[in-house]
Amino acid sequence: MKMKENERAAHYRQGMAGEEAAAAFLTAQGYQICFRNFRFRKAEIDILALKGGILAVVEVKTRTHGFYEPLSHTVSPLKIKRLVKAADHFVRQRGLDVEVRFDIIQIWGVQGGFRLKHLENAFYYF
Repeated sequence: MKMKENERAAHYRQGMAGEEAAAAFLTAQGYQICFRNFRFRKAEIDILALKGGILAVVEVKTRTHGFYEPLSHTVSPLKIKRLVKAADHFVRQRGLDVEVRFDIIQIWGVQGGFRLKHLENAFYYF
């Protein structure tokens, strides 16, 4: 079933609000936001954040209600492969000497009342 244009716009706004909340959360936790919505080929990394020599590659998943699928299903193997390539490109392009970690931030609710869960090392790339 296709989403109507106004539904797509609302979905996009919800996703962007979730990414804003995730970035604010990471900043409050002492992370430095290096880049948002970094694109490389077919991949997009929602947030790249640095803290203590670790570059966190953060995938943000926003829902209006709770998460019904297991965490392992929120990021597909193809998405993981693309994220890894994009992160590698980011690190090489900037000549960074950092450890790379892949995180997921799950956000649910509505703007102004989001609930958030930060899952560090959500998946491994080797």
